Amino acid sequence: MTDNIDLVIVQTIETAAMPKGQICSIKLNRPQAINALNYEMVSAIKEALIAGLTNENLKLVIVEHVGGRGFCAGGDIAMLKQSGASDGKAAQAFFHSEYQINHLIANYPKPYLAFMDGIVMGGGVGISIHGDYRIATENTIFAMPETGIGLLPDVGGGWFLPRLKNHIGIYLALTGARLRAADCIEAGIATHFVNADKLPKLKTAIENAPSLIEKNIENILGEYNENAGDLDLLSKKNQENIARHFAFGTMQEIFASLGDDENLWAQAQLALLKTKSPQTLVLALEQLQRGAKMKNLAEVLAMEYRLSTRVIALHDFQEGVRAMIIDKDFKPKWHDKSIYDVDMEKINALFAPLTDYEEWETSCPPLVGGPRF
Repeated sequence: MTDNIDLVIVQTIETAAMPKGQICSIKLNRPQAINALNYEMVSAIKEALIAGLTNENLKLVIVEHVGGRGFCAGGDIAMLKQSGASDGKAAQAFFHSEYQINHLIANYPKPYLAFMDGIVMGGGVGISIHGDYRIATENTIFAMPETGIGLLPDVGGGWFLPRLKNHIGIYLALTGARLRAADCIEAGIATHFVNADKLPKLKTAIENAPSLIEKNIENILGEYNENAGDLDLLSKKNQENIARHFAFGTMQEIFASLGDDENLWAQAQLALLKTKSPQTLVLALEQLQRGAKMKNLAEVLAMEYRLSTRVIALHDFQEGVRAMIIDKDFKPKWHDKSIYDVDMEKINALFAPLTDYEEWETSCPPLVGGPRF
């Protein structure tokens, strides 16, 4: 299982205590792009995970980044924009493979641990949130900011976001709010908090464990687990506000609820939402509403594949990337002036079965694990 790739480094760790190599280490190595995932990277991760299924000695998969500001800031937006403006095939291949590793991680029969140190957004969420152990540090910044560029909170967002307590997931998906470590623990996004300077010792403790049965992994993590500090965006009061205003099934109701509340928090959220793509807000909420009713992650990913491969060709994604990432004038001209102008027939059409290319399905071998949410 040892494989050296420019953008992803896959290694089998062998120590005196672990001569048979019970750990597969997957390191993201694209720091200049904050480890944003491209097709080569998701293919390498998928290959490593599938190889691990037949490695009888494997006891743990660890995913982390080599260096830089973040664990993973998302996907290759430039490629998605270019592909969406042409035939869409490159984006289809990327999403298809990316969603396969999301599904594989969620059902992996061996423990999966992600060090969420630094920026964790979009595609970075997909390769961490579905795992067993999700370690936050004081550097963690977690977000699903897609509505700001006309994209949708995919990588299984339709599965885990509506299942977070107090409608926190709906709030995160629509606003793109950024959570720090304590908030991630509170929401159930992270399972443990460890100071970044102690990560090397934690990794050494894991690597030198005489036996990496799941109980021992949990015990080691428990020894290094610390208090993440005070809540910020998810304070008790804010959670009450989120539960009250983001519990509705339509954007019109959410806007009305926030608009009727003179609280500064509510007004700030309303102002923030008005900067997002109206079309994408309506689409994302519909995605999460449908995802909340689906039976498994695979069903959600099939839905998100339909949406993602279509959305990249729409005006709002092309314009959102131009305004927010390429030209950086931060003045996108959205297709609709407000959420009240969004055509629901067009939104519903995005969920229709694919006809020009094949539907998404997992190509992973039968698994014996289970979803984390």
